[in-house]
Amino acid sequence: MTNRTLNVNAPFVVGTIEHEGRRRPVAVAGDRWHDLSTMIPDTVTTVDLFDDWEANLDRIEATLTNSETTATTPSGSINGVEVLPPVQPIGPVLAAGANYREHILQMSVAHRLGREDANEEELWAEAAQANDERRAHGDPYVWTGIPSAVSGAYDDVQLPEVGDNIDWELELGVVIGRRGHHVAAGDANDYIAGYTIVNDISARSLIPRPDIANLGTDWFRGKNQPTFFPTGPWLVPARYVADPADLRITLKLNGQVMQDARTDDLMFDVPSLVAYVSSYAIIQPGDLLITGSPAGNGSHWNRFLQDGDVMECEITGLGVQRTEVRGRRGVLPPWQRSRR
Repeated sequence: MTNRTLNVNAPFVVGTIEHEGRRRPVAVAGDRWHDLSTMIPDTVTTVDLFDDWEANLDRIEATLTNSETTATTPSGSINGVEVLPPVQPIGPVLAAGANYREHILQMSVAHRLGREDANEEELWAEAAQANDERRAHGDPYVWTGIPSAVSGAYDDVQLPEVGDNIDWELELGVVIGRRGHHVAAGDANDYIAGYTIVNDISARSLIPRPDIANLGTDWFRGKNQPTFFPTGPWLVPARYVADPADLRITLKLNGQVMQDARTDDLMFDVPSLVAYVSSYAIIQPGDLLITGSPAGNGSHWNRFLQDGDVMECEITGLGVQRTEVRGRRGVLPPWQRSRR
């Protein structure tokens, strides 16, 4: 069992664990978990807390600072349990793409997204101009992921049987706490329960669709395979995150820093993303909005995930996730076998 350090600035965080055959919603303080189903009546899952989120946070904080009430709540070490994705049941993943300026420019050069005769310097400059215009007058780009692709912060990442160039993309995750539609950016913080860490894994070879060129990209098959969204370990309530636009994001691959950026490089900030998504769709408690990846993914380094790799992902005040990569099992799904 990997040794786990809470590594947060909050007095406590919220999560979900598997302990003694039972899935429990928990508050975690120090290195100990405390069962919220005992602490707060009618709480079966973490999503239940969102019915009265701020008041429930007050109750949790009051309980954890009272030694008498804490003594009557089931608890244990976080080093002895399975840590699941913090929000249960898992909602859809609302994923912002092309949302860090430097990352966009890197990808534009790496994939030669521009004039065929342009050199790398020209591609960078033209992409910079286009994206500054988009930031000022355009819209975010958002696609959707499915809950079955979400895994825990310490679970293995499984290389898929179909798809190559498996890439990492560390992202700030935003958990929605209230139902909303047509939310103004100025009101967006009222709809945010908290923040977490998400590594958006991609099978790069599966995203282009040359067989249906006019449809462009295929995010479903490239992004939604099992374990492709390691999430957590914890949900840090928004009240304890002073400024989500001033967080450091770091991903290490086998100890080497590959991504190191700050969230102030976001093209569209968190309130803008909430406003944009809710302008089309109804957002619901438990939805997971991921805000895009900064520069430094495998496409930039020309280094993709391999069996045995270890990724350590950290965002300021949100904890650390550590995942190991497992190789392909070597058996194609029936659909692909029938097409060979």
